[in-house]
Amino acid sequence: MASAAEQLAANLNLGSFAKATELRRRIWFTLGALIVYRLGTYIPLPGIDPTILAELFRQNAGGILGMFDMFAGGALGRMTIFALNIMPYISSAIIIQLMTTVSSHLAQLKKEGESGRKKINQYTRYGTVVLAAVQAYGIAVGLEGMAGAQGSAVIDPGVFFRATTVITLVGGTIFLMWLGEQITARGVGNGISLIIFAGIVANLPSALVGTMELGRTGALSTAFILALIVMIVGVIAFIVFMERAQRRIVIQYPKRQAGNKMYGGEASHMPLKLNTAGVIPPIFASSLLLMPATLAGFSVGAGPEASGDWLSMMAAFLGRGQPLYLLIFSSLIIFFAFFYTAVVFNPADTADNLKKYGGFIPGIRPGANTAAYLDYVLTRLTVVGAIYLAAICILPEILISNYSVPFYFGGTSLLIVVTVTLDTVGQIQSHLIAHQYEGLIKKSRLKGKGR
Repeated sequence: MASAAEQLAANLNLGSFAKATELRRRIWFTLGALIVYRLGTYIPLPGIDPTILAELFRQNAGGILGMFDMFAGGALGRMTIFALNIMPYISSAIIIQLMTTVSSHLAQLKKEGESGRKKINQYTRYGTVVLAAVQAYGIAVGLEGMAGAQGSAVIDPGVFFRATTVITLVGGTIFLMWLGEQITARGVGNGISLIIFAGIVANLPSALVGTMELGRTGALSTAFILALIVMIVGVIAFIVFMERAQRRIVIQYPKRQAGNKMYGGEASHMPLKLNTAGVIPPIFASSLLLMPATLAGFSVGAGPEASGDWLSMMAAFLGRGQPLYLLIFSSLIIFFAFFYTAVVFNPADTADNLKKYGGFIPGIRPGANTAAYLDYVLTRLTVVGAIYLAAICILPEILISNYSVPFYFGGTSLLIVVTVTLDTVGQIQSHLIAHQYEGLIKKSRLKGKGR
């Protein structure tokens, strides 16, 4: 079966793609949904002076706000209806997943299968609305406290402006949450990851042009730009290698007799990825780092003295390349790498399933010993995977913080782009292989009827 699948994958071509009408429909739906998302990133919030806002954001675009604007595809800098992007949904998912380890009710729902998963998703949606409302109110208060040389960023501050801002931003986040679910169900790839991916990729051309402009004016040397290109290519190759890396654990199945025939006895393998958590840890870490920025928005509305203290502290401690920023970011990445791996892979359940179907690891007793062995191997893999994620996201940050290089060339953005691309291409290949299998089955049935 494996060799047949590999042969089919090798024979994939444009002809098979043209015949896969269901796959083409899914791809067109995904592209259409992403176009809708990009259009929404240019619809501004009502009651804001865009010129003053753009000037203020250019002055304070460093640190975590700059990274969040990268994830939002520039929507935060333009202060559009999608300024919060999908981050409140991700924060809510983090909180719900953490609560499943301490709440017996949520833990029981997690074990109930599809029905429990639907209830947990519903709780996640409720949490998204609450978090989006809190962050939207923080943004509204922060906008009212922003003023440039030409005046205030808000044309008519007050209760009405805060209410309309909260309603608009919460509505935009809920729409993106729904859009991401629709892409996952009716399109190709993970909808939430693709929305973040589209925001990053959309601004890559302008970032490339900006970097070349810095080289033309002499701010960056030609040698540095070439070194940057080599670094990007090297990071991409390293990410692809690490994302494909896996540990294969041999699984043996015993022979059994059914009638006059013998079945089983063959050896298979269980692939354990080096980075089981994928791109989730950097996204989760970035989402949590946005919360101090929300608190800074509240401090703006508390008065000039308070806002000055809060904002100066945020800029000092969470600035690009600052030690505290790097420490918190890398710590969160490592934590979520272990946490999300524990969520998606349960060694005890896997060992029970192997025992139920008669499978075993050579040299390891079935049951508790198998679970302990899988946990041991997975922990060692996750240590390497977590260090890899932290290094990919942190080392470029240290280099970029000393030069005027756009955020889009950082390790986090490259990791998201490469990982999401690999996942989406893999799903497209799976659809093509399934389509070719369906064609072979139909041909065999027609031949059988002809006979």
